[in-house]
Amino acid sequence: MNVRLVVAAAGMGLRLGLEQPKALALCGGKPLLIRTLARFDAAGLLSRAVITVPPGAESAFEAILHNSFAGNDFVLVTGGKERQESVERALDQLDQSDEIVVIHDAARPFVSHESITDSIEAAAEYGAATVAIPCADTILAGGADDMLEDTPDRRRLWACQTPQTFRVEVIKQAHRYARSQGFAGTDDATLVRRMGAAVKLVRGTPLNFKVTTPDDLALAEAVVTKGLA
Repeated sequence: MNVRLVVAAAGMGLRLGLEQPKALALCGGKPLLIRTLARFDAAGLLSRAVITVPPGAESAFEAILHNSFAGNDFVLVTGGKERQESVERALDQLDQSDEIVVIHDAARPFVSHESITDSIEAAAEYGAATVAIPCADTILAGGADDMLEDTPDRRRLWACQTPQTFRVEVIKQAHRYARSQGFAGTDDATLVRRMGAAVKLVRGTPLNFKVTTPDDLALAEAVVTKGLA
């Protein structure tokens, strides 16, 4: 099947204390985006990969991509105000021949090859899949004044990761449905499930964490230094 990669890289690094796109934050001497793309290069998915970028940062991304992956024909798309809008713009860039789309966060630089391939196989079979890991911690639901309201059964809880992988027609329909309902989600698999379609959970790894805070970046630096991923 024809598989296309979309990388969500339009976020700014405000929670990292940066005044630049988060995807360009250095981790072990390389931008997060480059470390992430290397994972998909090994899976053969860089050809015409679509990358969402913050407004005004197109030139910076082009230069960094050229330095690291000269000859690759990336498609850069200016992102919207929210991730959902950015991804929808990226989906508009897909070709009619594209059957499967793999959507991944640029700030998850340690995704495993197995997670990528397993999510593609699951999406081909079920129409939609997301990488996730079973929750190890007890999760508490809080209410007003930070008072405990409920403790969901941990055995049924998974922590969402990416890639989230879909048959192209499924995820495009999910985005259209969400827009028609005025619904804004924080991930694409939720949009698919909200319109009533099935989503397969694919087991990921703890190292596939998202770099969001300075502590996350420090942990990522340690992973690189120790060669853990």
